[in-house]
Amino acid sequence: MSTMLKYVKKDLKIVGTRPLRPDGVDKVTGRARFGADYNLPGQLIGKVLRSPHPHARIKSIDVSAALALAGVKAVVTRDDFAEMPDEMAEVGELMINFRDVTRNMMAREKVLYDGHPLAAVAATTESVAREALSLIEVEYELLPHVIDVVEAMQPGAPLPNENQYTVGVKPKPERPSNVAKRLEFGHGDLAAGFAQADVIIEREFNTKPVHQGYIEPQACLASYSADGQVELWTATQGHYVFRAQCAKVLQMDVARIRVIPTEIGGGFGGKNNIYNEALAIALSRKTNRPVKMVMTREEVFRGTGPTPGANVKVKIGCTKGGKITAAEAELNFQAGAFPGSPVNQASMCAFTRYDITNVRVVGNDVVVNRPKVAAYRAPGAPIAVFGVESVIDEMAKKLGMDPIEFRLKNAAKEGTQTYYGPKLGPIGYIETLQAAKAHPHYSAPLGPNQGRGVATGFWFNIGKETTCALNLQEDGTLSLMLGIIDVAGGSRASMAMMVAEELGVEFERVRPSVGDTSTMGFNFLTAGSRGTFAGGIACVIAARQMIERLRERVAKIREVPLEAVAWKDGRAQPADAGSAQFAPMTLAEIAQLAGKTGGAVAGHAEINVQGPGPGFGAHIVDVEVDRETGATRILRYTVVQDVGKAIHPAYVEGQMQGGAVQGIGWALNEEYVYGDDGILQNPGFLDYRVPVASDLPNIDTVIVEVPNPNHPYGVRGCGEVPIISPMAAIANAIENAIGLRMFNQPFSPPRVLKAIDDAAAASNAQTQR
Repeated sequence: MSTMLKYVKKDLKIVGTRPLRPDGVDKVTGRARFGADYNLPGQLIGKVLRSPHPHARIKSIDVSAALALAGVKAVVTRDDFAEMPDEMAEVGELMINFRDVTRNMMAREKVLYDGHPLAAVAATTESVAREALSLIEVEYELLPHVIDVVEAMQPGAPLPNENQYTVGVKPKPERPSNVAKRLEFGHGDLAAGFAQADVIIEREFNTKPVHQGYIEPQACLASYSADGQVELWTATQGHYVFRAQCAKVLQMDVARIRVIPTEIGGGFGGKNNIYNEALAIALSRKTNRPVKMVMTREEVFRGTGPTPGANVKVKIGCTKGGKITAAEAELNFQAGAFPGSPVNQASMCAFTRYDITNVRVVGNDVVVNRPKVAAYRAPGAPIAVFGVESVIDEMAKKLGMDPIEFRLKNAAKEGTQTYYGPKLGPIGYIETLQAAKAHPHYSAPLGPNQGRGVATGFWFNIGKETTCALNLQEDGTLSLMLGIIDVAGGSRASMAMMVAEELGVEFERVRPSVGDTSTMGFNFLTAGSRGTFAGGIACVIAARQMIERLRERVAKIREVPLEAVAWKDGRAQPADAGSAQFAPMTLAEIAQLAGKTGGAVAGHAEINVQGPGPGFGAHIVDVEVDRETGATRILRYTVVQDVGKAIHPAYVEGQMQGGAVQGIGWALNEEYVYGDDGILQNPGFLDYRVPVASDLPNIDTVIVEVPNPNHPYGVRGCGEVPIISPMAAIANAIENAIGLRMFNQPFSPPRVLKAIDDAAAASNAQTQR
């Protein structure tokens, strides 16, 4: 059966409805088991010693006193992990530098950020483990640090990695640099494009690192058996990727590690990477007992990856008639202590919403003394789009054009050549803009100190390696085992709905579950809005394969030609009046005879999914700014998005609303605050403020459905796009409310109030001249 399934419009009975999610009852009753809920007899508790310095050479580590403490069973340090080559290695389609992985997991020559792990202990209780950490003696040679991306790019800046030379620059630089990589995308003649422009706007923006905001801290439980087999329970977005990484750094055979994914209490990209998992296995290997490790909230903030902070420069040229002639951006992204910021993805998303002939985007991946960054919904895109959509809005205002009309005039459409490579296929960007403009929100009246902002977003979406298995049970029900992790967005339900639609049975007769790494072949991370798109294709292939096998069984049982058997409405029946006639058979009837007709009936898929459909969205937001305090209140919010097809509309709406909420927090309050000493000052939700219900209005959603031709139900993916636009939309709304543009995120009350006071002082100074 071909793995390239095309969209065919048809009447649907289950897809597009809103059944209850199969995991819902367990979650609301507390029966669902998350990472910290797993325990084994005789388990030890593992804890990590972390650096109190942002940059220092490790002269020595003495663990003897910790090992002598009663109740301590093992300690691991840098000496317990093999050196890895400084090169990229493949894990599925991921490219990973395991030298960096081992050094992020456990510091070697130097500590590179506040919170960098130095040692891990396993003890009989948590209190003993904590006491053991206090007994470990580390001698440091303190070194200068750098945490700001612009400062890190300057000549003479402190170097976290003295052997790093910028990749992407020819000839190879003679001196090491914090710029790990320079990349460039573009097409056309930029100089000619700007020469054609009547209006040119050039601006600079800055953003701070922000946390993904998942509620569940990282947690794992590892058990290393006497025969060298490992079981690892962990909250992860990619259990196969975790298995591969742990096997590599521990120098074990992949098949000896079985990773069992637990329910996940949020991830948003923050649980794509290993942190304590390999440490727990190493401690279990030393002690021959299970080891459980659960991070505190402070450890999550200090020791895991946020999204990067960045410096963004944007320049756009336009004719008086409103046609963009050229666009240029420079994106300087913090990578943290090791290379690997999402500057590549951000570069691809900066201008792709627009059909522009002359474009150039330069990206720099910059190492600083902070935790290595991790993904966060549409990694990098919200940062680039904040700058670009702010300038787009300013350009529309300067030309006297409606902001949506200006975007429509320059909108990307089917056939638009992107500056990073492919031509766009059928997309729904114009449709989202039209729906946003027609929405009552867009024309609603505003009061004093209130403003309305608009911004749009794009994400390319991905497919990649995906597996699933579908089994017919003895009573005619169906078990669907997925290799895709359900990251709490409802993908189990969505995939079961597609299987039920294919087989023509009730949704409740399909029971989905997520398999562990011993059950199926390799699956890529659940990331990049690929879950329902890629997993859905695999499930449809498995369902159609099962249907063929069901037809074969019925043809054998009824002694009719295969072509005489059709599968319709959940049963096998004669193909038409001219075919051989026979009594129809249901799934239950076929299942009862399965043992006598060849054994179990199943379908499966092992594919590398291609053909993702790009997603586009448009956001409208109304704000009110208190000129006395600088506080910004969100009054109304509307999200319009092309999702291709909403398999379960309620879950899609939840994704759209959730992305908007996270974007609101990113815009107004959230940031990692570091002191001059390089130490994180707000490692917890008390001082790192995420939005709560009282901060938010009801968020309206409008689902646009322009089918992706490369998916049997037209799915594009919806998880990334909704977080891209809020920061820019809110910045545009604030400017329309008080006449001042915010160039630095977050737009917190002190920052907005300072802008108001500075503007007033400048105005007074001008009046006095």
